[in-house]
Amino acid sequence: MKIFDGHADIWFDVASKRKKGLENIVKNYHYDRFNAGKIMGGIFVAYLDDESVVVDDEKEMMYMVNSAMHELRENQDLFNIIKNQGDFNRGLVSEKMNVLMGIEGLRAIKENLDWLDTFYALGFRHASLTWNEQNALATGARGDENRGITPLGIEAVKKLNRLGMVVDVSHANEKSFWGIYEASSKPIIASHSNARSLCDHVRNLRDEQIRAIAETGGLVGAVAFKGFVSANKEEQTLSKYVDHIDHMVDLVGVKHVGIGFDFCEYLHDDRDGRDMNPLGLEDASKAQDVIAELRKRGYKEEDIRKIAYENFMRVIENTLIK
Repeated sequence: MKIFDGHADIWFDVASKRKKGLENIVKNYHYDRFNAGKIMGGIFVAYLDDESVVVDDEKEMMYMVNSAMHELRENQDLFNIIKNQGDFNRGLVSEKMNVLMGIEGLRAIKENLDWLDTFYALGFRHASLTWNEQNALATGARGDENRGITPLGIEAVKKLNRLGMVVDVSHANEKSFWGIYEASSKPIIASHSNARSLCDHVRNLRDEQIRAIAETGGLVGAVAFKGFVSANKEEQTLSKYVDHIDHMVDLVGVKHVGIGFDFCEYLHDDRDGRDMNPLGLEDASKAQDVIAELRKRGYKEEDIRKIAYENFMRVIENTLIK
């Protein structure tokens, strides 16, 4: 069964490799694993590393966005870019990779919301206000727990709604989460988060947050980073990962749960990232093992299809402008 991955840091890897003179990064370095796992696309994001690593946020973000544009232009036969209603379905028919262009964390724009218009014009249809840091818009998971969304952040959410861009709350701290929830008039998603009741990590969501996302018509994409699956190393497995899907389905229903792997193979030149994901779900090539586990647990095919891609398709379609 095809899978839409709600979170992949592809453009980070593309930018990193293009700095070394490499091209056609997705085709040459990732496409075989996507095919093996039947991953037919996803939310491919540009994001900035920790502030201690990035010298110039604006310059680095523009380089990453520019690298993504070059990658898309050089591989038009590979990608179907989702910009308007109906594009997702066209990608399914054409069997190209369905890609929703995303920005994970808006630190680089500082206080200039005009950047959102630029991102939109370039084909981006997704954004989260923060990565783990706190910025002019909101506060991430590693920021001050007493600080939430800012007035400018509320404006940013409303502008994202008007533009028809998907609003993502993964990485927001709890106070920012509730501010985004209250500000948004459209469905919100947590593209790559798990249930905090199963793994008490600040990056995971409390049950009341999961319910709130469902209330908006949105969804949570279960994340495969092993530290968000379980604090117990012995439980950092594919089975425990699917336990999070089970829990969220039981909590809010199957139509509000998806998959947002966040595989770490895109983030490090000196390692493949397989050791950062659960046993049995080390990289994109293993994605179908999640489908097999869902079948083993008695999920109906129509419900597996919703988790695999139809729920993301619904939320994206309900957010985009015609």
